[in-house]
Amino acid sequence: MDAYKKVINARSSERTRAKEIIEKIFDEYIYLKGDRAYGDSEAIIGGIGSLSNGIKNHRVTFIGIQKGADAEESLRTNFGMPNPHDYRKAIRLMKQAEKFKRPVITFVDTPGAFPGVEAEQRGQHQLISDSLITMAGLKVPTIAFIIGEGGSGGALALALANKVYMASGAVYSILSPEGFATILYKDVNKKYDAAELMRLTADNLYEDGIIDGIVKENDNKIDLSDLKRIIFESLDEYRIYSPTKIISDRYKRFRRIGV
Repeated sequence: MDAYKKVINARSSERTRAKEIIEKIFDEYIYLKGDRAYGDSEAIIGGIGSLSNGIKNHRVTFIGIQKGADAEESLRTNFGMPNPHDYRKAIRLMKQAEKFKRPVITFVDTPGAFPGVEAEQRGQHQLISDSLITMAGLKVPTIAFIIGEGGSGGALALALANKVYMASGAVYSILSPEGFATILYKDVNKKYDAAELMRLTADNLYEDGIIDGIVKENDNKIDLSDLKRIIFESLDEYRIYSPTKIISDRYKRFRRIGV
């Protein structure tokens, strides 16, 4: 499958969504609502979950970008394009997780943050920046999974983690191939060439050292047992780390990119 076909595949409505992952891997979970300033939205969902493998049990905070599995849900979730209050909600959950010493696990699936005029008027750029700053400085371990489409700062806002993984059929890039082709080539039909140049597939990004591993999937369905295994292995690794070491490890991880 060439790069652009993988982009189309990553956008498929048949893919495993964040809510499905949350409700299948956690033994117990509770969703938390609202940003305490504007309202609640279904584009970013989050809460507290209990994860067990029969030997160990972890209580974590989960945050996911939900695209929607059908037309009705897609409208409710704004097609997975978060608004400012969605990011404010995510920040609230991150800070709560740090207060109660819970690791943070994120599931990212978005073409990008919502680019509407009202979103910009309400500080979209500032909330994305605030989310990045908050996630960078968290004193608890953070694990991010790109499960479908990981687009631009809207995705990065929830992916500045100690460990970043991608589903094998997911893509992760600074913007869409269509946008890249329009800017670079002045021709949207060159999106196929743009996708190849962008190196946005899981294999590309693992080879380039931008992600830490690839989660198995089959026919657009993520292997949840493999995802769960990765979570436990990552949490075991950070179990003995001090808060200072956790932050330092995250800092060094991103400083290594491109070197």
